[in-house]
Amino acid sequence: MTKILAFAGSTRDGSFNNAIVKVAAEGAKEAGADVTVINLADYQMPIFNEDEEAEFGIPEKALAFKALLMEHDGFLIASPEYNSSYPALLKNAIDWASRMSEGEKPLQAFKGKVAGIMAASAGGLGGLRVLVVLRMLLENIGVIVSPNQKAIAKVNTLLDDSGNVSDEKTIKQLKNLGKETAELARKLAD
Repeated sequence: MTKILAFAGSTRDGSFNNAIVKVAAEGAKEAGADVTVINLADYQMPIFNEDEEAEFGIPEKALAFKALLMEHDGFLIASPEYNSSYPALLKNAIDWASRMSEGEKPLQAFKGKVAGIMAASAGGLGGLRVLVVLRMLLENIGVIVSPNQKAIAKVNTLLDDSGNVSDEKTIKQLKNLGKETAELARKLAD
């Protein structure tokens, strides 16, 4: 069974990006994938620093996050856009997971994996600019990024009182992204 790991580059309570990645995860589940949704708040890591890595090794939470990446065939990643790029939280988690432990191949957590990427914002562009740089980052470390991506604009108007996506058109788009990601991961594993 295809395994998909879903997470957002935000740990904010009421995060728009956590809300949309959960919907995409449902689409992957409906396509038959085994989906694990995590919150990066549960994997707090220090800012990556090679001197600290040399002295103390890779932090336990970074190793746990990397292990999850390695156990899955693909990822659903929702990212906020900060100053036209991804947040430090997301980049830091990826940087730590890219570090090679003994017995691993370079970038083993990423190479040959599939990702569906998305962004959400209260603004009119929906985080569109972050998708360009997130795609570039992921492809540079060996991830196959789905050609389809979603930027959900004015997402604050598409949520119910509990902070869940309630707009049917948006739900359909996000579920389709999840489904396409799961199907691409399945095809590459065959």
